[in-house]
Amino acid sequence: MSATRSANPVQLRRAVLSSYLGSVIEYYDFLLYATASAVVFNKVFFSSLDPLVATIASFGTLATGYVARPLGGVIFGHFGDLLGRKRMLLLSMTLMGISSFLIGLLPTYAQVGVLAPVGLVLLRVVQGISVGGEWGGSVLMSAEHATTRRGLWASFTNAGAPSGVVLSTAALTGTAAIVGEKAFLAWGWRIPFLLSIALLAVGLFVRLKVEETPAFKAVEQDLPKRRLPVVEILRDHPRTLLLSVGAGMAAFVAQATLTIFVLAYGVRVGHSRQEVLNALTASSACAVVGILAWSALSDRIGRRPVVVTGALAMAAYSFVLFPLVDNGSTAVLVLALIIGQAVIHPMMYGPLAALYTELFSTENRYTGASLGYQLAGLGAGFTPLLFAQIQQSTGARSTFVISCTMAAFCLVAVGCILALKETNRRDLAAAPVVRRQPAVTSSQPSAGEAVAQ
Repeated sequence: MSATRSANPVQLRRAVLSSYLGSVIEYYDFLLYATASAVVFNKVFFSSLDPLVATIASFGTLATGYVARPLGGVIFGHFGDLLGRKRMLLLSMTLMGISSFLIGLLPTYAQVGVLAPVGLVLLRVVQGISVGGEWGGSVLMSAEHATTRRGLWASFTNAGAPSGVVLSTAALTGTAAIVGEKAFLAWGWRIPFLLSIALLAVGLFVRLKVEETPAFKAVEQDLPKRRLPVVEILRDHPRTLLLSVGAGMAAFVAQATLTIFVLAYGVRVGHSRQEVLNALTASSACAVVGILAWSALSDRIGRRPVVVTGALAMAAYSFVLFPLVDNGSTAVLVLALIIGQAVIHPMMYGPLAALYTELFSTENRYTGASLGYQLAGLGAGFTPLLFAQIQQSTGARSTFVISCTMAAFCLVAVGCILALKETNRRDLAAAPVVRRQPAVTSSQPSAGEAVAQ
């Protein structure tokens, strides 16, 4: 057995549990904001604007968190590649929990005017930086502890996203049902954010029990003390990085459409907010199973066949989604979201956890995986804002234009995935440390570039 392989199944289980719970907590906080931006913040923090304009402004603050995520990936990736995965994961979780708790304490626009949305944006940026660092570290914690079935174990981090949706929508729904609509808009929306501090305590307790990954321990002593992983990624693996962004962005566009935009759109076309939230909760719960199942399949047949099939299916389904939502039937709405979010989207999204991990070498893996994934994640940040503006400018034809946009992103993803070599058989322990010597040139591709050829 390689020295970088974990010989301790207890640590693997702890790593997977820690990654899953960390992802649930991070995405509970992050997506709680996303859900609230669709149903609450336009009324609480942008109450002086026209309703549609307020929705666009609310989605704009949502986008700032996604813009901050690549910055978080670079910052946490840098120190994670230098100091280790575990330390950065403890810090990222703490930042997210505290920033979400503070959102629950923010005064409204009616109370302090423009300072309210400014404070909201600043805390959203902190959330974005935190999530930018959390995902890469969580995936690496599971993947680098795993000896087999890396796709399955790494996908528990991605499964945390829909689990976070379930938890956040359930928290908002339950609070609204208990306190009533008027009280919910007045103060009840704060309760789910304030609960973040309790989730933070649970997450830190679990995460403290996980050891540093064997892969990082194996190369730690050989790494130079002064280095810039992000510079090494941009210099040595630019093609791999760009292809990874293109491969993942469609999954984020689809995710934002199915979870955030459909929530606002469904309410606008006649569904009650509660109906859409219930449908979203049901489909998100089913998505957990879909992510794990498709990721496990990618261990057998490869990442590329699963992701490509999912992207092509989503491109076709984008033209079916909105007519189903327009149908008016709650049962059809639930079915539409389950098909999209629990069957098709997991094919595109689940295997990405292992794929991004396998594209880069150990000494730069945290930075490379985080940066590629979070740059792709910009698709989720700008999709609701873009689609709301398309609605405003195109009117009755808006859903067709939106479907065409979704399909275009999916086709780009197919091209990028096909340009990458299959990675599911790659041994993470065998990834060499890149050493660029200024006076020596070589015709051999580096580890990351070899994957992209």
